[in-house]
Amino acid sequence: MNKLTERKEVNKLALLFAFTYMISYITRINYGAIISEMESATSFSRSMLSMALTGSFITYGVGQIISGICGDKFSPKKLVSCGLVATIMMNLIIPICQNPYQMLAVWCVNGFAQSFMWPPLVKLMTALLSEDDYKITTTKVSWGSSFGTIAVYLISPLIISVFSWRAVFVFSAVIGIIMLFIWNRCSYETEPVPQKTNVHTGKSEKSTSSLFTPLLFGIMIPIILQGMLRDGITTWMPTYISDTYNLKNVISILTGVILPLFSIVCFQTATKLYMKKFTNPLTCAGVFFAAGTISALALLLFTGKNAAMSVIFSAMLTGCMHGVNLILICMIPPYFNKRGNVSTVSGILNSCTYIGSAVSTYGIAVLSEKAGWNYTLMVWLLIAVAGTAVCFICAKPWRSKMMD
Repeated sequence: MNKLTERKEVNKLALLFAFTYMISYITRINYGAIISEMESATSFSRSMLSMALTGSFITYGVGQIISGICGDKFSPKKLVSCGLVATIMMNLIIPICQNPYQMLAVWCVNGFAQSFMWPPLVKLMTALLSEDDYKITTTKVSWGSSFGTIAVYLISPLIISVFSWRAVFVFSAVIGIIMLFIWNRCSYETEPVPQKTNVHTGKSEKSTSSLFTPLLFGIMIPIILQGMLRDGITTWMPTYISDTYNLKNVISILTGVILPLFSIVCFQTATKLYMKKFTNPLTCAGVFFAAGTISALALLLFTGKNAAMSVIFSAMLTGCMHGVNLILICMIPPYFNKRGNVSTVSGILNSCTYIGSAVSTYGIAVLSEKAGWNYTLMVWLLIAVAGTAVCFICAKPWRSKMMD
């Protein structure tokens, strides 16, 4: 299929993909958003319930690699459809689970299903859009994660107050069904990029082994670190607010709305800085990590003093990590488009995010229970410092190897 050139078609694609990504978020982060209510309504501990989140992050991360490889070989449209079908089923099953171990099994399947969303979307965008349109559109699609988060944190307390936490998953499944119908009706189809063949050996010249360079491994480190902060704080910030300031669970869940509002601002800022100021993605990511470090320090200094300030600094920190994620996950894969493995690279890099997510989601639960929130906030600050350093260290080799 040829590149989309008409602005109306480009905007239509951006809207469709953004809504698809938004629904994928609603059907994935709903568990983490209401975990404080689940803890209160059941006899299960925070660490027991968080096993499902950790498991889903692991299967999501592993699935990203598989999804990325499949996205370069099979229909991205059909892969997204399969992911939506599976996540709808898991959201319908989770309310009838009787213990955390059943929840763990179901949410692990959901994590794997969710992994068949982003790499195929990146594959479609790189195939259908020009370079500049890709940069702008991928930012708009990323908004879907923020609007999905806002929807979950706004609607969940209302559903819980009228029904129960189980109804949140049923609601998520229903809107997933609606999105599945819209996706299959309106999405685009594209053919895999043909592999070049060596005329002497007759074998494909594309090799995934050439991807795993020291530079790519270096890039994986800050991606893991931002995943630890982004998803760890998003999951546990309502609990942190509830524990620190003795607020009710419903009120604490509502504070989660602030986080994605900051992320939208950071998405836009990151894109503009990348396109106009810092064309090196590692330099741009390093700037956002540095801003996150300042936010983490402020959060540590103000904790326990003012609930509003704690929410704002938490939102600033997660917003900066969303900016890092946008740059490293969305802007780096197109450099590999000529090799025909853009989806594979997207899946590999995105999987690193959820290595960090898996570690932090369970780790923060244990750390906050055993050592308290002050020590936990200190760990967040150290992670942000490490991410800043690694990004700036990798910036020079990226410029010499990928931008010349």
